[in-house]
Amino acid sequence: MGSADPVVKAIYFFTMKSYNKLCFVGLLLFLISVSSVAIAQVPIMKIQDAIQIALTHYKTIDARKNYAEASKSAVSAVRSQYLPDLNMGAQTAYGTINGINGPNYGLPGVSTINGGVVSPTQNWNAAFGSLYVANINWQFFAFGSQKANVKVAQGQYQNDLDALGEENFQVQANVSGAYLNLLSAQRLSLSMQKNLDRATTLRNLILTRTINGLNPGVDSAIANAELSKARLSLLDAQNYQQTQANQLMVLLGDHQPLITLDTSFVTHQPNDLGLEQKTAGLQHPMLKYLDSRTKVSELQANAINTSKWPKFSFFTLYQGRGSGFGSDYATGTNSVINHSLSAGLDPVRTNYMLGISAVWNLTDLIRTKKRVTTQNYLTTAYQDEYEVQQSALQDQLSLADQRILIAIKQYNEAPLQLKSAGDAYLQKSSLYQNGLATIVDVTQALYNLNRAETDHDLAYNSLWQALLYKAATAGDLNLFLSQIH
Repeated sequence: MGSADPVVKAIYFFTMKSYNKLCFVGLLLFLISVSSVAIAQVPIMKIQDAIQIALTHYKTIDARKNYAEASKSAVSAVRSQYLPDLNMGAQTAYGTINGINGPNYGLPGVSTINGGVVSPTQNWNAAFGSLYVANINWQFFAFGSQKANVKVAQGQYQNDLDALGEENFQVQANVSGAYLNLLSAQRLSLSMQKNLDRATTLRNLILTRTINGLNPGVDSAIANAELSKARLSLLDAQNYQQTQANQLMVLLGDHQPLITLDTSFVTHQPNDLGLEQKTAGLQHPMLKYLDSRTKVSELQANAINTSKWPKFSFFTLYQGRGSGFGSDYATGTNSVINHSLSAGLDPVRTNYMLGISAVWNLTDLIRTKKRVTTQNYLTTAYQDEYEVQQSALQDQLSLADQRILIAIKQYNEAPLQLKSAGDAYLQKSSLYQNGLATIVDVTQALYNLNRAETDHDLAYNSLWQALLYKAATAGDLNLFLSQIH
């Protein structure tokens, strides 16, 4: 058995070694499968999902919503101005009531003490007094001023709603554009990676042939330069891709997990390119916002104009007074002065009053005319801005049609260019390996193939981008979104 021990040990060693290898390979395959499952579980975010996330999290939309809620509350606040004023008050004070005859005039912001009886000499008799007042004042007619102010508030609310709609539209268009830009950047990175792979393969081939003396040394130098150029191009493409990804993440709230974009829709041509859409009417959110702003200005001018007419009010007053001075204090003979607080608080006299008043500030006729003129100029300016924007959108519609027609031609031409460039590269590579072409011919063919691949990948995306531009200009993003499945 002793002589057999080395054999047994050897068999045991190789058996365990094979077992360890199998375990390692099994573990490696398991990790690869887990990694593949993890990658496969990365969610695919469609463009519609991205838009909904942006509409939920983008802060400018929240701001517009709050502006609209504030305007909605302002409508109720303005309507409440039609309610009558109901004032109730009570006061008590301790002091003298010396009076003196003479004219006086109440200055704004200055309150005076009402004196009592006029006595021959100054005295310092003092007691408590009180005043209780209930007053109703109701401006029941002002030539439509109240209704005009309510219409202004309603118009402002509608304007803020239109501003919210315009912001929603812009966010949807921006998210769609950022989504397409990121898809384009990813395809560009993929093209640069393919170019790097080809440059690496070519460089290894040339290096092998150069070592074996089949090619001059300058060929390997050129191949190394092309390889470095391909690496730099890939780095630039990856940097551009990261920039586009960051822009999309900002629109989505900047806290989104790892996502995979939907690339299925950009591989085919849209069914409807919207070439029949020739005008940008009031359905465009930007034009709706500008139009409602003009209407608000017109309503404000009308409200200002009503302020020049008289204001008719109904009023009523109920008043109670208490005093520590006796009723015979005015005679100055044996008058009773009660210095207690309770005597001053007890209302011993009451009065009431009701009536109708009309107040007309005639100088408001001049002031109002100037204010209306100012507001009319603002209305004209808003209308001018509306017409400028409408004209710009109309010009952009024509440009959008031209972009679509050019994108269609690129879409049809790109596959032909790619096939020709691929055939040329294979031909030049074969000729070079047989000594019938130079390294310059091969690198030029490599460059042409890379450009053809890039143009091919971007041609599909450019067609969808042209359609998005047309939909955004026409004010109907459904023209773009309805064709993405």
